Amino acid sequence: MKIRPLYDRVIVKRIEQQRTTASGIVIPDSAAEKPEQGEVIAVGDGRLLQDGTRRPLQLKVGDHVLFGKYSGQTVKVDGEELLVMREEDVMGVLESDAGAARKAA
Repeated sequence: MKIRPLYDRVIVKRIEQQRTTASGIVIPDSAAEKPEQGEVIAVGDGRLLQDGTRRPLQLKVGDHVLFGKYSGQTVKVDGEELLVMREEDVMGVLESDAGAARKAA
């Protein structure tokens, strides 16, 4: 099943982090905090402005983003837990060092 967000909403899939400590102790799901990073898997058409025009979103599918611990609404689609949030709830886009080096050149 595909999901298409409306307006300025984005669908984010949490990026699971390592669940073992440096000494090799496995952290159970119930004790681990939910990650605050994710990958954008779908974006809406853009924010509808008062004059009737749309402002396109700055995020795109595939962006790795940071968001607040309690941001968004959790939904399950095909057994997969996803977050639906507004673009303004995203704090930033994570960029790899290789991508930053290419832009600087």
